[in-house]
Amino acid sequence: MFTGIIEEIGEIVAITPSGDGWRLTVRAPKAAADAVHGESIAVGGVCLTVVGSTADTFDADVMKQTLDVSAIGDVEVGSRVNLEKAMPVGARLGGHIVQGHVDGTGIVREARPGAEWSVLRISLPTELAPLVVSKGSITVAGTSLTVSAVSEPADAEPWFEVSLIPETLTATTLGALGTGDRVNLETDILARHVERLLAFGTESSGAAGAVTEGGSR
Repeated sequence: MFTGIIEEIGEIVAITPSGDGWRLTVRAPKAAADAVHGESIAVGGVCLTVVGSTADTFDADVMKQTLDVSAIGDVEVGSRVNLEKAMPVGARLGGHIVQGHVDGTGIVREARPGAEWSVLRISLPTELAPLVVSKGSITVAGTSLTVSAVSEPADAEPWFEVSLIPETLTATTLGALGTGDRVNLETDILARHVERLLAFGTESSGAAGAVTEGGSR
């Protein structure tokens, strides 16, 4: 589990074929300093497992499915990636609950720089549009952000906007994004659960409610 608060910007220093996937080597002195085999690190918003480390690098395997459905498949040697280690129990939740399970990818359609901050407009898959609401939370390339605007339901290409403060622009890779760049997206877990519940309809929901009431007697 993560919070979407980026701790370090890492650099991809090696990409080694591994079966039908990759083994990534990431230079990240802060994350690698105490990395242990088997722990989770969010790399560009994707939860990966550490399989080896040195004083300033760590290795992680990426399966083919992850390469196919996320923007991790776009990285190359020299690419910079946002990093966050798993949230320790008892820590403050500075962002929002992030699983590191990417729902899909979006395309930057517009980057509007301002005097103090920048605004990104990002398109997203149609099936994810109902899960993104104004003033709600979304994870972009592993970064917890607040949605500042959304498209209308009837729009042919759904989009949302996020406003990036100076700290986000300098402490993450988002400040370097430009039109056409692809980014990993993870919608709010609560929205995903609500969507799943609604998919079963009121009849199933009523049955579940009956079980709950019976169990409380």
